[in-house]
Amino acid sequence: MKKFPAFLSGLSQQNIFKKAITGIHKISFPSQWMAAAGQIKAQRKINRGALTNTITEARAALLGLQQEDGHWCWPLEADCTIPAEYILMMHFMDEIDLTLEAKLANFIRVKQVQEHGGWSLYYAGDFDMSCSVKSYYALKLAGDSAEAAHMLRARETILAHEGAARANVFTRLMLAMFQQIPWRGVPFVPVEIMLLPRWFPFHLSKIAYWSRTVSVPLSILCSLKAKAANPRKINIQELFTVPPEEEKNYFPIRTRLNRVLLYVERLGSMLEPLIPSFIRRKALRLAEQWIMERLNGKDGLGAIFPAMINAYEALALLDYEYAHPSRQICRKALRNLVVEEDEQAWCQPCVSPVWDTVLTCLALQEGHQHIDSEPVQRALDWLVPLQILDEPGDWRDQHPDLLGGGWAFQYANPHYPDLDDTAAAAWAMQQADADRYQESLKRAADWLAGMQSSNGGFAAFDSDNTHYYLNEIPFADHGALLDPPSSDVTARCVGFLALYGEARHQPAIARGLAYLLAEQEASGAWFGRWGSNYIYGTWSVLEALRLAKVDLDHVAVRRAVQWLKSVQRSDGGWGESNDSYLDPGLAGQMQESTSFQTAWALLGLMAAGETDSQAVRDGINHLIAMQQVDGLWHEPWFTAPGFPRVFYLKYHGYSKYFPLWALNRYRTFTS
Repeated sequence: MKKFPAFLSGLSQQNIFKKAITGIHKISFPSQWMAAAGQIKAQRKINRGALTNTITEARAALLGLQQEDGHWCWPLEADCTIPAEYILMMHFMDEIDLTLEAKLANFIRVKQVQEHGGWSLYYAGDFDMSCSVKSYYALKLAGDSAEAAHMLRARETILAHEGAARANVFTRLMLAMFQQIPWRGVPFVPVEIMLLPRWFPFHLSKIAYWSRTVSVPLSILCSLKAKAANPRKINIQELFTVPPEEEKNYFPIRTRLNRVLLYVERLGSMLEPLIPSFIRRKALRLAEQWIMERLNGKDGLGAIFPAMINAYEALALLDYEYAHPSRQICRKALRNLVVEEDEQAWCQPCVSPVWDTVLTCLALQEGHQHIDSEPVQRALDWLVPLQILDEPGDWRDQHPDLLGGGWAFQYANPHYPDLDDTAAAAWAMQQADADRYQESLKRAADWLAGMQSSNGGFAAFDSDNTHYYLNEIPFADHGALLDPPSSDVTARCVGFLALYGEARHQPAIARGLAYLLAEQEASGAWFGRWGSNYIYGTWSVLEALRLAKVDLDHVAVRRAVQWLKSVQRSDGGWGESNDSYLDPGLAGQMQESTSFQTAWALLGLMAAGETDSQAVRDGINHLIAMQQVDGLWHEPWFTAPGFPRVFYLKYHGYSKYFPLWALNRYRTFTS
């Protein structure tokens, strides 16, 4: 790539670091210690035969899972909130599939955490009120007696945590629609938000894509005061410590600004009856048009479950008949997310075919490329027609003249291409055959560069989506209303643009690198917004610095290496719980190692020039030892946040392709 500005060289810091290391090397150790260390090092070498066998078996297993059209897709699992909401939706609409309901209920029962009696947001996590309330209600709707042992245990735990009134906004909105709490217990979400001008403090363009697609149909439900059919007339009043009509603390104050905005919101709620009927009708029409434009066929509104379920219910309130094609396609989109496993079933929050396909390609490319060039090419050819080029996506609100060039995360989501997926897809295409994918690469690179935020970073779907005051409105108690830039997405975008190497993108690369250097934590790690957590963020950035050819002796690189080595576990692997999103002091810590986080750490260390280090050898040995008889890796751990502290995901593919990626890189770098 072209020469970077002087501030990126870090030469003075680099020299200081080198002097410090030199000083350490001069420390004298007793000869018997040195001899023992040599013996240990010899015992911890890599068995090349075992390495080759592990790679061969993993590669064969991955290739055996490739779809006929060339792509890969593994299930994407969330907590029990999603299957519970599916049951709740069936009872809201009075469209109950008894067989599916029973299977979903079986899944929810199995996931109840015996240690505390409630439900968690991720494996081995703490009690979560909102997930527990929805899971309890879903089971009761499905026929479980409130006096059953598991229900009694759940109820005791919920009441011990102050009851269902302490659930989050989205759970309370469900409770209001099921007439379990009064509407004053939920935020004011009027459909008139569709009429607000862009200069107004709140506007749809100022919130994240996922917030938009959820909020618009939800505003219809709230404005029309939706009432669930609830054919079995099931209630959960036993989950409240105070009768819901008497509860006075539905909105705990978080900050001073939150207090002010709550007063404004409550005033708006009181004035709602004064809204002229013609204004409401106009707003409802605009909301309906907005939804229909983005309904997205069998892939659903926003291609995410919460938006899809709100849209389905909103269409019913707007008098779309059961047999209407739009209602039918909504049902199909929701049903397509269900995964059935014998006597259990669960519902995905969305699907991840583009992401899984791209990461699998990158894992295979890291090895001897000529071996897997045919399956990788088939996969990348599958991606080409999915590139979003001329569709009127929401990104054009901020960039009306920016041509499309991104890929969505899902099979189809044309209004919402994903920068992370786009950068990773283009990275794989550039490495595979830049000439073959020339036009796709050009469009992707130009779109990504055009989506850079003013601070130099890149976000997942928008640029400069940083109206942080909106996280203080009562509706945003989850703190995930926005889509600001993050280190991991920025790293992917900068890495690809650097690899692509066009001169016109050099300013964007330089600004992106400056953003990344500024975002490094005091520990030397980087925060992981879309993967758990600091291990993911640190790998992502070190990979970008490698692709951008930043000096391996740069102080930021050395600090990151030092941090990764400091959190390596005694078994040679790495592991980090989602608890680190609640307490950064737990960064890089978990009770056991995981294959995918071990792979991230290894990829990061090797990107930083540490291939020959003992830390890397120990990590590689750990991955070899963890491989299962089917050639892959299997673990219960959740791998990523949807929204930190609120919603987490388990990418079932992460423990399949990331270990192979790390092993392939090690063999390539040491051959």
